[in-house]
Amino acid sequence: MKDRFYRILTVLSKGLGLWLFRLVAWGIASGYFFLFPSRVAVSTRFYRALFPARSGAYHLFCTWKQFHRFTHVFLDRLLPDEDYPLEIVRDGAAHLEQAIEEKGRGILLMSHLGNWELAAQMLLKLYGGVYPDMKLLLYLGRKHKEQIEGRQKQELAARGIEIVAVAPDGASPADLVDGIHFLKKGGLVSMTGDRRWWEEQRYVPVRFLGHEARLPEAPFVLSLLSGTPIYIFFAYREARRTYRLRILPPLHLKTAQRSDRQNVIRRAAQVYADHLEEMVREAPFEWFHFEPFLGRELS
Repeated sequence: MKDRFYRILTVLSKGLGLWLFRLVAWGIASGYFFLFPSRVAVSTRFYRALFPARSGAYHLFCTWKQFHRFTHVFLDRLLPDEDYPLEIVRDGAAHLEQAIEEKGRGILLMSHLGNWELAAQMLLKLYGGVYPDMKLLLYLGRKHKEQIEGRQKQELAARGIEIVAVAPDGASPADLVDGIHFLKKGGLVSMTGDRRWWEEQRYVPVRFLGHEARLPEAPFVLSLLSGTPIYIFFAYREARRTYRLRILPPLHLKTAQRSDRQNVIRRAAQVYADHLEEMVREAPFEWFHFEPFLGRELS
């Protein structure tokens, strides 16, 4: 969806009714399904790994449902909260509250399961009033010619969330240094753990759905360098206008020797991958990772 078209559609939908947005979004999702076979192939391969006993027709149905479920990301951010309030169900909130109370230090390791933008907004809504000193920094990939994504980032920044936008041709060392300084000042840093920012970015191989997947090394290196725990964090749509936030207990990365650093990172990355696989099985149509993610099949 182009930004200009999205803005026009938003204005018309607010005047004529949400049926217009739903109808147009359904058409766009259907168009992507029929006109972009390479994207369909990525998703059907994912659902084939997730549901190996089901037929190819079922995997295509899952992809169709995934494409159309993705439109809810745009619809939910369109609806004003005062007229269409979100119900937020929290699991493990005490872990995050403890992190905020302890000078707010923590790395929130998120994923492309659910809605990252609403997750950031929900954190501010739930905890910003209780903890007025809470600070949040988001690491986000910066796409070429991004439009809607760029406006989303501007809106997040306007709400007081700091943004580090990493260029598609690679991050600079200063990007991680910014995160370390932010953590030391008592802030929460949020990063996605299931997508690398650029092709040559350092990665950690893990097992996921019986395949090799390559996770970015950066979140785990940041945890080690800053001495800050990782909180694996999921936020996904459970029902209409209902989101579930799930925060897992802190994951502490510690090593006495530099030579053991890679083993510590590998173990932590696999813990994240195991929890991500568990969540994908629980909410399979909230998986909005449309880039190739599964590598070779493992025995």
